[in-house]
Amino acid sequence: MRNFFKMLNYNGKIIAKSAINLPFNNRDFAYGDSLFDTSKLTNAKIQFCEDHYFRLMASMRMLRMEIPMYLTLDFFEQEILKTAKANQLEQEARIKFTIFRDSDGLYAPKTNKISFVIEVTTLEILTKEKYEIDIFKDYYVNSDLLSTLKTNNRVLNVIGSIYASENDLENCLFLNEKKNVVEALNGNIFLVEGNQIITPPLSEGCIKGILRKNMIAMLQKDESFSIKEAAISPFAIQKADALFITNSIIGIQEVTKYRKKEFDTTIVNRIKEAFIAFIG
Repeated sequence: MRNFFKMLNYNGKIIAKSAINLPFNNRDFAYGDSLFDTSKLTNAKIQFCEDHYFRLMASMRMLRMEIPMYLTLDFFEQEILKTAKANQLEQEARIKFTIFRDSDGLYAPKTNKISFVIEVTTLEILTKEKYEIDIFKDYYVNSDLLSTLKTNNRVLNVIGSIYASENDLENCLFLNEKKNVVEALNGNIFLVEGNQIITPPLSEGCIKGILRKNMIAMLQKDESFSIKEAAISPFAIQKADALFITNSIIGIQEVTKYRKKEFDTTIVNRIKEAFIAFIG
């Protein structure tokens, strides 16, 4: 059973979860005017810490949030470790770092100053041997750079997750307005055709995933494979040899079935081994 976090880090202060008191007109709640980053603490280290930090900073700049002078890479890392220690999860944990614009105003904020909250929970690795997916067609992801950010407006992921649950699926794939496959509910998608690996480019609207970035870097150096960023049609999935999903918590999740198509996971296991060696 998951042990939910008991202590939060609110603007650098460790407080009990029950003690946090955000006003009802908080911009995160009122407009989804916020960003979040999810990372993994393992062996007392934040995996890909620099990548997570710099993605968050780049996202804040895109949303015109004010980046305070104190919010350095060292501060980011130390505040996460401090929160993990307060929750007695110093070796392994799931970290969520949320930043929201801390301002009055309606759509237009009166200032661009920010506040942050760090949450820590028990780390759960949820890779599964049988993993069936399908395409969620009710709504689309926009193929623009705003879609690449991890904002707190995740209503599409919520509805897609309900659809997956109702249809006994482990996951769903989103399409963009061009009817191309963009990503999964909780991660980036990689398609395998022989020795070629294909993943949608950011211009298709997929999340700028940290595991995606490092997977591409690994495949570019591995002579056993070639990596290409290209649009993926739903029809291409039917012809693929294998399919896998990446995110910062699960790592690499192989897909075993898409509709009537069953995938061989042998090549994905090879990629997993190569990736583990790559990240050390």
